[in-house]
Amino acid sequence: MPLKIVTADITTLAVDAIVNAANPGLLGGGGVDGAIHRAAGLALLEACRRLPESSPGVRCPTGEARITPGFDLPARHVIHTVGPVWHGGRQGEPLLLARCHRNAMRLLRERGLRTIAFPAISCGAYGYPVTLAATVAVATLRDELGHEEAIGITLCCSSETVRGVFQRALDATPHDGEPLSAT
Repeated sequence: MPLKIVTADITTLAVDAIVNAANPGLLGGGGVDGAIHRAAGLALLEACRRLPESSPGVRCPTGEARITPGFDLPARHVIHTVGPVWHGGRQGEPLLLARCHRNAMRLLRERGLRTIAFPAISCGAYGYPVTLAATVAVATLRDELGHEEAIGITLCCSSETVRGVFQRALDATPHDGEPLSAT
């Protein structure tokens, strides 16, 4: 299945799982996180509250991922991941962002799911430069596709501008022949 890029509202995608660019508490917020919580309904907030805290107020540390049902979303599941806050790239941000993508893919595989949509993790309030984030995301997901051909990955962009950045990263990243598309 291809790695594809779309401009869409991630809450409208009918895939096995959408990825939520969440905060560590997993209790909703702004941007993609708030939109997913609003679209999924209050049951998502309750499911997140039931997830154990790893430290006070933290249900998902940066770079890790947790999964819940999708409730009122077209997606069957939500995979919550916490991206790094941008501090100039010298505090392990690329590694942490790659871990977000890898851990989301790990949960997808563990559940036997086949389709997933990612937003531009950390590119909103967390300030990660879109060009740098796109490079990390595309390289990591291409590597993940190398391990499993039967998984379809959608990079869901909120605007044509962001989509263009991700498309340039996709075009510039070496690949081993997996199908590519942009819609």
